[in-house]
Amino acid sequence: MLSGLSHQAQGAKSWPFEQARLILARILRLRLSDAERDLASSLIHEGKAAEAVATFPALAKPVVFQCGYGASGLPHLGTFGEATRPTIVRTAFRALTADAIPTTLIVFSDDMDGLRKIPDNVPNRQMLEEDRDKPVTRVRDPFGEHESFGHHNNARLRAFLDGFGFDYTFMSATDCYTSGRFDAVLLRVLERFDKIQAIMLPTLGEERRATYSPFLPISPKTGKVLQVPTLERNLEKGTIVFADEDGTRTEVPVTGGHVKLQWRPDWAARWTALEVDFEASGKDLVDSVRVSNKVCQALGGTPPEAFHFELFMDENNQKISKSKGNGLTIEEWLRYGAPESLAYYMYQSPKSAKRLYFDVIPKATDEYLQQLDALNRKRAEGDDAAQLDNPAWHVHRGDPPEKGSPVSFSLLLNLVSAADASTADILWAFISRYIPGATPQSEPLLAKLVGYALNYYEDFVKPTKAFRAPTDQERAAIEDLAARLRALPAGADAEAIQNEVFEAGKAGGFEPLRAWFQALYEVLLGQSQGPRFGSFVAIFGIERTLELIDRALAGDLVKG
Repeated sequence: MLSGLSHQAQGAKSWPFEQARLILARILRLRLSDAERDLASSLIHEGKAAEAVATFPALAKPVVFQCGYGASGLPHLGTFGEATRPTIVRTAFRALTADAIPTTLIVFSDDMDGLRKIPDNVPNRQMLEEDRDKPVTRVRDPFGEHESFGHHNNARLRAFLDGFGFDYTFMSATDCYTSGRFDAVLLRVLERFDKIQAIMLPTLGEERRATYSPFLPISPKTGKVLQVPTLERNLEKGTIVFADEDGTRTEVPVTGGHVKLQWRPDWAARWTALEVDFEASGKDLVDSVRVSNKVCQALGGTPPEAFHFELFMDENNQKISKSKGNGLTIEEWLRYGAPESLAYYMYQSPKSAKRLYFDVIPKATDEYLQQLDALNRKRAEGDDAAQLDNPAWHVHRGDPPEKGSPVSFSLLLNLVSAADASTADILWAFISRYIPGATPQSEPLLAKLVGYALNYYEDFVKPTKAFRAPTDQERAAIEDLAARLRALPAGADAEAIQNEVFEAGKAGGFEPLRAWFQALYEVLLGQSQGPRFGSFVAIFGIERTLELIDRALAGDLVKG
């Protein structure tokens, strides 16, 4: 599917395509001569990427996208974002190049890091305490299911990514260090030790500078990852000498998994060894990327294209922190919203800080649904180019479904509230009258939204509902609305109902009309905002709405 969109993609303006063009310019610059680059660029721009690859075999080498995972903890919402953003850019790159230039996404597990902090959300913490500072692939599994804590977390990571349908290649730091894959770059770090120190030491405090080395040796005696100075270097033997925990001068090779690199040199060495072309990271790592770029260049590598996204904040506008446990977990989001709504939230405005709390889920869900509907309208019109800048196209990795949901999430929430619905069956009884023949089987996305709405209402809306009595102006307007609803012909649709809602508000003298709708929500539904009121009445039913109005005007809703 992506192979047929190259020509249309040339004009796409959304941020993933901007990043894709930077990556394309990078590989043309690194792999081709000036003359070759001009011709290849012209062919790709004309939608002839396959011809460009056939003409210049250097373009057949895969473009490498990468994201990292800290294997000292379980996968979480941030892990989803780490994999989502490069996947979105990768999809744009594939469309831009007609899927003719191969790509791969490496999910790299930093599972050779020493376990410095014991997670709070695992059993047998005393056992982990005994293994503190060992590489996480040598720390015993507190769950008793795998050969190590690192292997356990890697298995959870892969199941997590597979569950969301990510296309990726998994790599383990332990495997790369012990198999010899990193040997060449590790020997280069040894050879260029002084250059790397000259880059790193100015970034450190005085005390840290006195003991810093890019190499973290693993003690042959205790198995712990040590942060100790490098006392001697032997280039011919490929070894370093350090003082072990008991003070013994110890010599180990820098190859074969006997050492681990400090994280910023490690990042640079990984980029160099794996020839990474693109990596996204948080704004808080801008300085670290800058330093790692210099180390990468010192190692003879070319730093990847870097994309920095803003951080998520909690409900108090504090940075989300794994150690604090503030913000949302992936499980919490998925109790109230679809994975697509989370991917949409990650997609939108990546350069702007966003709150990551429960109250963003309904809005994100409805915005995603609106974008999907807009995309399908353009698709029906045959406008392929317009699809590519639609967030839903990126959320679905270039293959969006042809059908969304006929009912918004906010409307479902208000339906649950007004009907005091406690089961999906009650909601479907309303939905099937509004959409004849609709079933969970014929409307699979809506069926999921029903479940999410019931959960969200029970946990967040119901405990905070607060009805109020209408003012005199509001009472008169609501009575007028009731009369207008009674006068509508049988079978009046949502648009006809909405017109009468507008007319009642105008006749009631509400300025702006927003105040009128807020009054309806607060008086009838016990909340300050809601969906399009005409659609709500159409699905809830005019007779039931009139009963609701009567109860509100009689003061029964306020009494509870």
